[in-house]
This record gives sequence, C-alpha cells and structure tokens, in this order.
Amino acid sequence: MIGLWDTTGIEVVKALANERRSAGGLTSGLALTLVAVVDERQVREAEAAATIAASAHPCRLLIIVRADVTQQRSRLDAEIVVGGRLGPCEAVVMRMQGRLALHAESVVMPLLAPDVPVVTWWQCAPPERIAYDPLGVVADRRITDSAQAADPVGNLRIRADDYVPGDTDLSWSRITPWRTLLAGAFDATNIGVKAVEIIAPDTDPTAPLLGGWLEARLGVHPTRRSGQGKIMEAVNLELADGSTMNLIRDLNAGIATLQRTGQSDRILPLSRRPLGEELAEELRRLDPDQPYAAALAAATGRSSLDERLAPRVHIWKDPALAERPEATPLEPVAS
Repeated sequence: MIGLWDTTGIEVVKALANERRSAGGLTSGLALTLVAVVDERQVREAEAAATIAASAHPCRLLIIVRADVTQQRSRLDAEIVVGGRLGPCEAVVMRMQGRLALHAESVVMPLLAPDVPVVTWWQCAPPERIAYDPLGVVADRRITDSAQAADPVGNLRIRADDYVPGDTDLSWSRITPWRTLLAGAFDATNIGVKAVEIIAPDTDPTAPLLGGWLEARLGVHPTRRSGQGKIMEAVNLELADGSTMNLIRDLNAGIATLQRTGQSDRILPLSRRPLGEELAEELRRLDPDQPYAAALAAATGRSSLDERLAPRVHIWKDPALAERPEATPLEPVAS
C-alpha cells in the first residue's frame, strides 16, 4: 500500500502507475471501473463489499470520501492498493476536503481504466438527482441504495422521477431471492392470481419493489400489511381457483416455508446476503435493467421509465449555497 497525504491528482496517477508496474497489474484484465462514493464511517464496509464483488468482476476501484465542502482549504489524501487485501482489483481510496470535494471528477477522470465500462455506486444517502453529481453522469451504470436514505420508501419516488436507463438500486438486488422462489413456485402451475398481500415493515423499500414486480408480472395490485420484524416477512397470494400460496420467511434461520393449499409445505433457502454479493449481482449486467424499471414504475405509479433517454447532462449545484435563499440555479452543463 502507498499513502499520499496532502497530494495532487497528478501524483496519484503517477503512484498508481508505478504500483501497477511493481505488482504486475494489467489493465487488460480489468472488467470495469467501480467508482464508490462513500461516507467516512462506511469506508471499511465498502472495501469489504468491493473485495467480494472484485472476485467475480476484477476492477479498478476508486473510493471517494467527501468531507465538509465549506472548508476554506482543499486537501486530497490517497491510499493506493494493487492486489493484496482488496483482492483482484486496483484500488485508490481518496479523501477530499474543501471545495475539491465538489469537483471529485477532476481527480477521478484520469484514473478511469481505459476501454472498460464505468459504474458509480453511492454507499451513502443517494443523491436527489444523479445529474447533480458528475461522478454519476460519466458512468454507464449507476447504483444507489434507497435503504441509506432518511425516508427509504419515499426515496423510491425520487429514484423513479430521476430514473434513466442504466440506474438501479441495491434494494432491488435484495429481493432477488424472493423473486427466484416466487417464480419457481409458479413453474408448476398456470393458475392466475386474484390477490397479493405483502407483510413487511412500513420503512422497508424492498416491499414496494417486490410488489411492483408482482404487479408488473401478474397484473394484480398488491396490498401491504405491517410486520413485526425489521425486514420483509411474507408474501401471500390468493389464486384464481380459490387456493392460496404463501411464502413465509423464518427471520432467524435463513429459510422460508412455501405453503400451498392441498400440498405439503416446502422448506427453501432465503438468507440475507452480504453487501458484496448484492453489489456483484448488479455488476453482472451493464445494460439497462428493464425488469427493475417496470417494478419501480409499478411501485411508484410512474410510467414508461424504460423509454426515457439514457444520456445524462450535468447540472451544477453547490451544496454550500443550498441554504441561501438568494442562490439561483445555474444552467445545465453538458458532460
């Protein structure tokens, strides 16, 4: 590992090149560049998740930690790791203070691996509009996490209003096991569904997304009921012939029970996955996720999300001026 304190972007680029030569790193072996925007308290969690994801998708990892932008003096501290504790990736952790944090792209752009896609991941409260952040504008794929927002369920509406093809959310990845089990349950029947009930906490963003996915697939608007735990507990379906199908999670054992009228109960795996596995799932595809767009549209009442234009245009916004009533928005800047 190389540490550079109070440095410049040029010195970081030089140090990364030198470290790659020393470690034998090959740019041609990288599948993508992963830009992670992280709060200071979550740096280690992001590193651990990226290590898991990099085992399936070798990448250049650029972790951006932004400090108070109102500080008068800008400062850049960087750590460079090629291989080693972060697995098969080239990693640069950059802590930016002062006004430099508003222009992180000026340091990040020269560090992007050539000829590979760019993915930006916010392991922090997601931006109100991704176009406010140049790190999102330059990306081919953008990963947010509504669970990090102050209002996780309300943030889904923000994500829908701001959506363009290429956006996704880790709350969508978290319901992949549910979707897999529910889809498998219908492999053995062609009976239609009359009603759907989801039992989950009111603050769980995975429940509306799962409901949106079921509505997009089955054409039935689900109802919600508050559960006792902190995560989604069950999905109950009433079929057209009057029978029922229930998928009930055991909150402690990492399993679920599939109950079907007239059939024996089935015990199925349904454990919570680590963050790194959820991230790795989203890195498997770099094209627009149409099932996610359909689920988000159904969950929020928006329409035609996948028909929006994919390119984004950077809109300059200075957070330091956000509280000043005399501040006026600036014109969009092409990026």
